[in-house]
Amino acid sequence: MKKQLEYLFLIIIVVALSFIAYNSYESYIFTSSPLQQDYKDKIAKKEQEVLKNMQNRFGFSYKFPIVITDKIPGRLYGLTSYENGKITIYLNKKVMQESFDYILSDVIAHEYAHALLFKLHQYKKSAQDDGHSKLWKQTCKALGGKNCQQYVDQKEIILSKMPFK
Repeated sequence: MKKQLEYLFLIIIVVALSFIAYNSYESYIFTSSPLQQDYKDKIAKKEQEVLKNMQNRFGFSYKFPIVITDKIPGRLYGLTSYENGKITIYLNKKVMQESFDYILSDVIAHEYAHALLFKLHQYKKSAQDDGHSKLWKQTCKALGGKNCQQYVDQKEIILSKMPFK
């Protein structure tokens, strides 16, 4: 009986290590390869939805460049840069594999709201709201953002991945 338990334990360890190795490999391949076409297509489709909402709500649409990068530090999902009159939206590739649905449903509209307020010269950053003012929240919702808040709610992301809600 003791030998059988040792074999069972050994099998469990081998399966667990195989699973860890496979996940590590998948993560490495994702981060070290160019973004897959299906990801690009889904981002482009979401961007078209945001632009359509912009046209319907504001009477015009303005497409901002979206750059997928692995240079964003930490777990920041996206950011909008305004430098020398140029507005660029950056999405963090490092978090994309595990939180792609969240990026589509929330982050793209979130960053587009920042970009649009930069473009309209209505971006006011205060210590209280850190750029996430009432006007920004209204703009984010108008562009189709589902959850327009200042920071990512990690609990919400985890719960959205659960098979039950």
